[in-house]
Amino acid sequence: METPFYRPRRLRKSPALRALVAETALRPDAFIYPIFIVEGKGVVQPVEAMPGINRYSPDKLAPVVAEASKAGVPALLIFGIPAEKDEVGSGAYAEDGVVPQAIEAIKRENKNILAVTDVCMCEYTSHGHCGVVKDGDVDNDATLPLLAKTALAHVHAGADIVAPSDMMDGRVAAIRAALDDAGLADTPIMAYSVKYSSAFYGPFREAAESAPAFGDRRTYQMDFRNSREAVREAALDEDEGADIVMVKPALAYLDVIAAVRAQTDLPVAAYNVSGEYAMVKAAAKAGWIDERAIVTEILTAIKRAGADIIITYHALEFARQR
Repeated sequence: METPFYRPRRLRKSPALRALVAETALRPDAFIYPIFIVEGKGVVQPVEAMPGINRYSPDKLAPVVAEASKAGVPALLIFGIPAEKDEVGSGAYAEDGVVPQAIEAIKRENKNILAVTDVCMCEYTSHGHCGVVKDGDVDNDATLPLLAKTALAHVHAGADIVAPSDMMDGRVAAIRAALDDAGLADTPIMAYSVKYSSAFYGPFREAAESAPAFGDRRTYQMDFRNSREAVREAALDEDEGADIVMVKPALAYLDVIAAVRAQTDLPVAAYNVSGEYAMVKAAAKAGWIDERAIVTEILTAIKRAGADIIITYHALEFARQR
């Protein structure tokens, strides 16, 4: 029963007053915008399953960098798509690979935009798995040196943050050790600490050409039925030297974001993934929802759950319309 001393409606009299007392605020400087980079020149290729999202060749990144800067979005998360793939994903750690090319292009346009790089093998392997495959299984320990080598290649090219997304056990420690040994101890690691085996990744796999050729990723990605495991995984990555821990996907895992937030003092990132984005776009195109209102509510919910950083394909469009 409402007491006479506190009447919430008094604080809802105007938009300015509501904004003044709002518990959660969305700011563009808390967003990271993911981009897909392909080799070649002159490429701007729409991703059919993700309206408004394109694959770019490095020479076509200038408008994206300019828009991010103008919108106040401070960071781009780079996913590389090589022209050729092989069994060990050698394109991932090539010093002249597609990601180093993208970093150079970004920094040439604006040195202040943070280049965050995805460190994984799935986009680069002919089999589409996130690690080296031996006898039909992903070999965790054989993959670790290649992930460390990939992170080093990215940082030597100018990456500001490396983000291992592979979910191999021990990969944060391996990357941290490699960076430290190379005199790169100040490079932050944003670990995909809690990455579920999720049906929400479908459009991404089209965009990144990274669907596994056989089997699935359930042996190294998490079971979506588990939440206590998420807290353990995040704690392990923190102990191994992660500077930021991430939960992926975001929208169906708000409880997990909150649980991880409660157990760590590190910054928490949440990835508003491709399937979540595509569903909003499809419903908006059909005229069933108010896209702007829905995106605002979704991103606010992710922030309210405890995310300090939101990785989202909505970043530039949302920031532009503020």
